[in-house]
Amino acid sequence: MILYGLKTCDTCRKALKALPNADLVDVSQTAVPEPVLDRAFEKFGDAVLNTRSTTWRGLDDAERAMDPKTLLVAHPKLMKRPLIADKDALYLGWDKNTQAALGV
Repeated sequence: MILYGLKTCDTCRKALKALPNADLVDVSQTAVPEPVLDRAFEKFGDAVLNTRSTTWRGLDDAERAMDPKTLLVAHPKLMKRPLIADKDALYLGWDKNTQAALGV
């Protein structure tokens, strides 16, 4: 199981603590692999972008109008966190539904 997020993100830390067998990939240092990112956009659409983040608020209108995947590649901290890849399944965020699906 791979947890894509930030090592400084409280939500990612909570998820990692609850999922001791998961490996954290810090997206600020290592990009999410393109096939995983493609699957995430197919499954979750634009919800992959965290439009409530400080990074989003710092973007100008031209950047916000960019293709979401291109924007996420340029600003990986814009990803809603965590993105969890468990074999063929993907989960976005750390809500009760994700926790239940992962048996936490």
